[in-house]
Amino acid sequence: MALVLYAPGLGYYANASRKFGAMPQQGSDFVTAPEMSPLFGATLAVQVGEALERTGKSEVWEFGAGTGALAHQLLGALGDRVSRYVIVELSASLRERQQQLLAPYADRVEWVAELPDSFEGVVVGNEVLDAMPVKLLVRKGGTWHERGVDLGLAWSDRPTELRPPVEIAGEHDYLTETHPHALAFIRTLADRLARGAAFFIDYGFPEAEYYHPQRHMGTLMCHRAHMADTDPLADIGQKDITAHVDFTGIAVAAQEAGLATLGYTSQGRFLVNCGIVQAMAASPTKEQVAAQRLIAEHEMGELFKVLALHKGAYWDATGFREGDRTHTL
Repeated sequence: MALVLYAPGLGYYANASRKFGAMPQQGSDFVTAPEMSPLFGATLAVQVGEALERTGKSEVWEFGAGTGALAHQLLGALGDRVSRYVIVELSASLRERQQQLLAPYADRVEWVAELPDSFEGVVVGNEVLDAMPVKLLVRKGGTWHERGVDLGLAWSDRPTELRPPVEIAGEHDYLTETHPHALAFIRTLADRLARGAAFFIDYGFPEAEYYHPQRHMGTLMCHRAHMADTDPLADIGQKDITAHVDFTGIAVAAQEAGLATLGYTSQGRFLVNCGIVQAMAASPTKEQVAAQRLIAEHEMGELFKVLALHKGAYWDATGFREGDRTHTL
């Protein structure tokens, strides 16, 4: 999965395909919240601005900035409260696209390929954790196997000592994922963030839902031309491969490495807490309709979650004041 997504020049995120966009006619494969509505970034800026104030920082770090739309929205909303905006981006083609969009902020934006040994500020990651490689585990006839790919580009299952983080009730066959890359990323972030906060927005579940006995086919999914399929062995390097996020695993790994949980809730509740309804009321009807997809339960509002982590003093963060679900992690 790492090769298919990130191999230089060949991997999905390393080639020159468009990827992000509202319609397949644009040559894109999927759309993310910042492309749906500028109110996403403008509303998220309420929470990011509060975090900057509470932590006494003026730097924002964004992982995997996509088209640069979210950075553009945050910089526009936060103004001079941000002295430095750092984008951690592995894709050269996406970096070029971001640089074009963010040219008006060239004096404050910079790009890096990896984190420094120590930094401070507010971290933002929108649909980043779901793009990190996973391991596939399958229980067949009561025996756990790791599912890999053989030299003929076909599935190959081998018995393994690896297990999901919780016991899966029942004896039925069961396919799922574990997330070693995402957990390692969070531990690295916790080790290097000296002071600040981090906000991750992504689709996923707490552990009890992720590894529910009825979720026996896992969550691995591919996206191309705004269509979804479940065959990552087809069209290699030409489509996105993703899996839902185990937010309990992320929160526990963060806590064990020194990052405490500030809050956890649905994207819809988070944006409402941060004032998106009021922003929608002051917007044209077309913009209201687009922004509604961000908070509607049958669209992105419920499937997407927001997990906030922090290092430093705790505060009652605006985005989680109503409907916080930290107790479900």
